[in-house]
Amino acid sequence: MNTYNFKNGQIIDIKKMLIERAPTSYTEYEKDVLAIIENVQNNKDQAILEYSMKFDKVELTKDTIKITAEEMEYAYSQVDKELIEILKRAKDRIEKFHIKQKQNSWIDTSEEGVILGQKVSPIESAGVYVPGGKAVYPSSVLMNVMPAVVAGVERIVMVTPPASALSGRVNPMTLVAADLCGVKEIYKVGGAQAIAALAFGTDVIPKVDKIVGPGNIFVALAKKAVYGHVSIDSIAGPSEILVIADEYANPKYVAADLLSQAEHDELASSVLVTTSETLAAEVEKELTRQMGYLSRKEIMEQSLNKYGAIIIVDKLDDAIAISNDIAPEHLELCVKDAFMVMPKIKNAGAIFLGDYSPEPLGDYMAGPNHVLPTNGTAKFFSPLSVDDFVKKSSIISFDQTALAGLQKDIVKLADAEYLTAHANAIKVRFE
Repeated sequence: MNTYNFKNGQIIDIKKMLIERAPTSYTEYEKDVLAIIENVQNNKDQAILEYSMKFDKVELTKDTIKITAEEMEYAYSQVDKELIEILKRAKDRIEKFHIKQKQNSWIDTSEEGVILGQKVSPIESAGVYVPGGKAVYPSSVLMNVMPAVVAGVERIVMVTPPASALSGRVNPMTLVAADLCGVKEIYKVGGAQAIAALAFGTDVIPKVDKIVGPGNIFVALAKKAVYGHVSIDSIAGPSEILVIADEYANPKYVAADLLSQAEHDELASSVLVTTSETLAAEVEKELTRQMGYLSRKEIMEQSLNKYGAIIIVDKLDDAIAISNDIAPEHLELCVKDAFMVMPKIKNAGAIFLGDYSPEPLGDYMAGPNHVLPTNGTAKFFSPLSVDDFVKKSSIISFDQTALAGLQKDIVKLADAEYLTAHANAIKVRFE
């Protein structure tokens, strides 16, 4: 892990290093992704079956794409009972948090003869993509599904790849988490072909209005390609964490939290910005010590060597400025008075305050969503929320007297835009 001392004038373009990891940088795969999407559009389930054999090494038929009640029962038999109870508790905390995000329709009648308002309605259907490759993420099932449930989405469809190592089954924890959330339709399909199926529909898999959920580069590029035919949450990049720490921070905790992101994959990024050279040195020692007993050491080493950094700055305001410029997915404030620093943070997906609010708390049990903007998009994107699963319609009702009061203004503006039919639609009502 490289250390850069801004006190001595060292400068590194951290943003450039992070942005090169974004899915939009991997344009060499777009041609293959577009070919998969076109094949699914044209050949529907037959293309899905062929790709399942090619990529997942699993032979399916149209009758076995959808998860059955028997498969769900088997999944429950394979998952530890205590883990099921933990998933239930996590689900309840996530649901409780997202209920607070719900917006109600409203009507304003304060102006004589005028009724204005906003109607908030859930989208009718949503597709949730759940990865099944390097790791299993039942927590992502909860985080992607529960906002849709709280929003009132009528039809929630989940897709996730089968695994040849599981004899063509889907990971049991993934299925149990989905069932706990009330998902009734689950299909054994992954990759770009799954995104295409959700976007355009097949005989077996229904078209949806919006697609959410993380995935590999092919999934990310497929979501980018189908946007416009359907809505998507975002084009998520690899995970990242930035820790702002002062001399009061515990180096053991800081190192552990940096490693918690580095273990995701080789493209994950962990950055420490600190005002203390002593802390920087102690964190570096702790990283080496803790990696020695953790299971994904090789992945963490690659991640830290390529996309990790320790940045030493003069003062806390410098650290805040760097963080706001990077706009990290996860930001930890490991400083003496985190709540005094927090208002200065402009751009971050999630902000964790204090020694006992580590990033994994947010991943699993805190309640706020862990689907967060990456690669600097926290400057203009927000975490996944109930808002992602609703749409808003404006309500407008004027009586004759109220419209008459605006008649001349509307006609004047329409004429200024050379839209005479617009003006006429007003004039005919007062002839």
